[in-house]
Amino acid sequence: MGGGALREEINVLLFMDPGIDDALALMYALLHPNINVVGIVSGYGNVSKEDAILNTSYVLTLANRKDIPIIEGAKGPITGEISVFYPEIHGETLGPINVPPSFALPVESFSKSFELIETYKGNITVIATGRLTELAMLFVLHGDVLNEYVNEFFIMGGAFMVPGNVTPVAEANFHGDSIAANVVMERAEKVRVYPLNVTHKVIVKPETIQKISSTSQNPFQPLILPIYTYYFEAYKKQWPGIQGTPIHDIVPLMALVNDELIQYVQRKVSVELSGEAKGQSIADFRPKTLVEEQKEPSYIAWGINEQAFLKELTTILVRPVK
Repeated sequence: MGGGALREEINVLLFMDPGIDDALALMYALLHPNINVVGIVSGYGNVSKEDAILNTSYVLTLANRKDIPIIEGAKGPITGEISVFYPEIHGETLGPINVPPSFALPVESFSKSFELIETYKGNITVIATGRLTELAMLFVLHGDVLNEYVNEFFIMGGAFMVPGNVTPVAEANFHGDSIAANVVMERAEKVRVYPLNVTHKVIVKPETIQKISSTSQNPFQPLILPIYTYYFEAYKKQWPGIQGTPIHDIVPLMALVNDELIQYVQRKVSVELSGEAKGQSIADFRPKTLVEEQKEPSYIAWGINEQAFLKELTTILVRPVK
């Protein structure tokens, strides 16, 4: 990846579980002139499937983008386990904002996700910022053509050589459905993974959000500061002394349209399926490892230009809606 220029408009199918950082990532996508969101698969993760759909509906309604289809995602992981949600981090619905049920928009069936991939085949990127249950199911159902139709898969998940955020070794998206995460890592080609060791490097401070909120020209302006503040208060309890918060799920979207933002390494990624290490992301970083010996190595984000991230954040989140 190289060069600082923006790419031309890219068709994107999002898999999300809004959630505060997912909601901010969705705002970024809707505001960015080079991103065309063709659909949003909303499922469980940070919050329940029902709340994720409601939060997605809320953001789209604020943006006057009810034309973008919301697609019903999964209620829980492939194993059928009961999911754990995180209201202490993401709120009962969306941080401090209790989104009224009246905001709920019509929802398309899951089959719509593949219909969109077929419609845009050869010209569509999949970005997953939540659990990977739905994307794994697409590989189960359409694995023979999915890699052919999708240009690239951008995955927010994993943690390499740093602690996890839900267990000592596991990041939430990979831990929440470790089987699905491993299916995606095994089956998907042209994959870029954005793990905690990169997403945690950029700490967005309150003064940055204050600047965005005070100069915003879009209908998200009343929402950004309250949900960030809720998120920051949650982070301060978990990480005493932190001066701001990471916004994990914006990173893959920003990387999609800013070529010099991220530095990558290529390694094969797998995910531990069960036990105490469930959800741990595994790659071989020993010096003698040869990439060419690994089948379909993924691009793992390894470094990030922090100043470029913050500049881009303040540039895009104040834009008017397209």
